[in-house]
Amino acid sequence: MKYHTALVSLSALLFASSALNAQDASRSTPMAPDLPPAMPAAQDVDYAGTVSLDIDATDVARGVYSVTQVFPVAAGTKDLILMQPGWLPGNHSETGPYSLLANFHFYADGKEIPWVRDTVAVNAFHLALPEGTKAVTASFVHTSPVRTNEGRITMTREMLNLQWEKMSLYPAGYYTRRIPYKTTVKVPAGWDVFTALDGKVRSGDTLTWDVTDYQRLVDSPIFAGKYAQSWDLGHDVTMNAVADKPELLGIAPEHMEYYRHLVDEALATFGARHFDTYDFLLALTDRMGGIGLEHHRSSENQYEPKAFIDWDAMDWDHNVIAHEFVHSWNGKYRRPADLWTPDYQQPMQNTLMWVYEGQTQFWGYILAARSGVQSKQTVLDQFAVAAAKYLEGTPGRSWRSVEDTTHAPQLARRRPLPFVSLTRSEDYYVEGALTWLEADQIIRRGTKGKKGLDDFAKAFFGMRDGDWGELTYDFDEVVETLNGVYAYDWADFLKTRLYKTNQPAPMRGIEMAGYKLVWKEEPNSYEKGRGGYSNSLNLTYSLGVGLGADGTVGAALWDSPAFDAGLVNGSQIVAVNGESYSADTIKKAITAAKTGNAAADKPIELLVKRGDHYETVAIDYHEGLRFPWLESTTPGKENGFDRLLDARTR
Repeated sequence: MKYHTALVSLSALLFASSALNAQDASRSTPMAPDLPPAMPAAQDVDYAGTVSLDIDATDVARGVYSVTQVFPVAAGTKDLILMQPGWLPGNHSETGPYSLLANFHFYADGKEIPWVRDTVAVNAFHLALPEGTKAVTASFVHTSPVRTNEGRITMTREMLNLQWEKMSLYPAGYYTRRIPYKTTVKVPAGWDVFTALDGKVRSGDTLTWDVTDYQRLVDSPIFAGKYAQSWDLGHDVTMNAVADKPELLGIAPEHMEYYRHLVDEALATFGARHFDTYDFLLALTDRMGGIGLEHHRSSENQYEPKAFIDWDAMDWDHNVIAHEFVHSWNGKYRRPADLWTPDYQQPMQNTLMWVYEGQTQFWGYILAARSGVQSKQTVLDQFAVAAAKYLEGTPGRSWRSVEDTTHAPQLARRRPLPFVSLTRSEDYYVEGALTWLEADQIIRRGTKGKKGLDDFAKAFFGMRDGDWGELTYDFDEVVETLNGVYAYDWADFLKTRLYKTNQPAPMRGIEMAGYKLVWKEEPNSYEKGRGGYSNSLNLTYSLGVGLGADGTVGAALWDSPAFDAGLVNGSQIVAVNGESYSADTIKKAITAAKTGNAAADKPIELLVKRGDHYETVAIDYHEGLRFPWLESTTPGKENGFDRLLDARTR
């Protein structure tokens, strides 16, 4: 019988194949054309000369940067390929803003020459050079976004953030560290200019710097502003801030002292440094787009406008600087081998982002607490939010591993997703941090408190004090270094926690450290601060939605009561139990429906608007408001988490 079935199946396949061949005889069937030649691979050789790059950044009314570049060419060169950077460092995907550059003109010996864009590598310009060409001049503009739906705003009437890679070209075929650049920038009258570049010379409002290679140039952005101030933090580290208004720079001296502690704590943790000087570049603004981007000798950071002057109320907003500072060691100096590339055309691979970003997230939390940049309570509350997310807020953990989320920057390009709790996003940051917390506690327990992840940090990131270059690593080196601190099956630990799906929620590190996740009816300090500032309400762990000020759903949790009732992103809750929506109204309704209260037998009735359609939905939910907190399991007695967050240098 089985044999007969197999014959029938084979007969059917042969018939289908014959039918397809008959169809092919009556239709045109093209063959795949050859693709154009690939871009020349980068070679570790010197470029023909020094490229000049001149940028006029004075048009703050229209947000336009005017750019002129001159590229020397070697004698006899017939063809030149100029590239826009595509794979931008710290972006973890191909995010070059190709469409923002416009009005290209190229000249050889004063005469305009034609250009052709590559049909595959669309960020490449092919130039056929007249005989005897000694230099090519490129002229174009960078049209920076003026609305948020066009991209991140980098220029306002009060400040700008000039990122060289987004408004310059480089010659294909060379390691970027072998292409020298001489830069000149003109800024609006009287503006202060901050960058990690060396050799600044200012004449009026035009600035130049020493010749540097293109790799270091790209790694040294500019913040400039009408209202600006700098503070010396010691150890050749400087805080440079620009603001929407001058009064926003009025930080209390004792609060700036926390950033000096941050520098001290970071140097103590890593035991070495891999920069000669370091510049925090900080924008206190809600007009220029938000940013947190790492560089070797600087970092780009944004705080909300009053983060300096309303210190306690804005404590929730202070973490980004600690995070980006850690990246000087983790991500810039020590870098995964498959993330280091010789130019900005070779794709980057993100397989070890749970080290690059996950351990940076961990140390960003820890150093913020140790230094006082954030309060210990706020940091504990951030861990509570993280724990809750992976205990109840990420059903996608059942099918997708943390390691697979390292591909999220390329898959989603950081665009909003309809059901991110199911699809997951860049969870290597925070679930990575929770995994490293567990690793820390395993080491501390195994060594009876004599060692911890601090020892790994010194061994892994603190080697070769004074090395300003890049030192790559792989999975095996991570495991080997961990074993050098404390012998354990670290390969299995990491592979299980990060590479396998449907694992238990990453709670063990918190529990080993002497805390537990509990639920309360009021948001913790971090959630309260963040939600209060944005006028949003996080009901993820009750109804299963995050709501904006007007009741619009920003995120719906997969399989939650709200999801089951048909609420999706963009839906708007117009009324609750017959009353107009407000945060207080919906919270009172959830509390009233809690088991044990008078209205516990009634569902919560919502009037929901989606587009032009209104619908009344009933949500049969009776567990009350639920917000995550961490609670000590050793009340009145210091435990492992407390000791981990304690200052080391004071």
